[in-house]
Amino acid sequence: MSETIEEKAVRYRQLTAVALEKVSVKAEEGSVDFKRAKDFLSMAENYLSDGKHFQEKGEIAMALAAFSYAHAWLDAGVRAGFLDGKEDNRLFTLP
Repeated sequence: MSETIEEKAVRYRQLTAVALEKVSVKAEEGSVDFKRAKDFLSMAENYLSDGKHFQEKGEIAMALAAFSYAHAWLDAGVRAGFLDGKEDNRLFTLP
């Protein structure tokens, strides 16, 4: 049986929350790369928050899109080398 969009939204929300807790900034505080890493984290946090808001309003397609964007920011940050994904190739596309 295939997942419903509601089930996918729940799964992506959980997956992204786990990924957000797992990553850390690789660069030294105060460096340009530190600022870039913080931007990636901020975008991920903001999209995750937006997704929760949409989910609570019953706008499930928008929630799923926001959760996907949130995770994409984390994945891109890991791939670009700004964030440390702790070698977790289940959550991230490693460099």
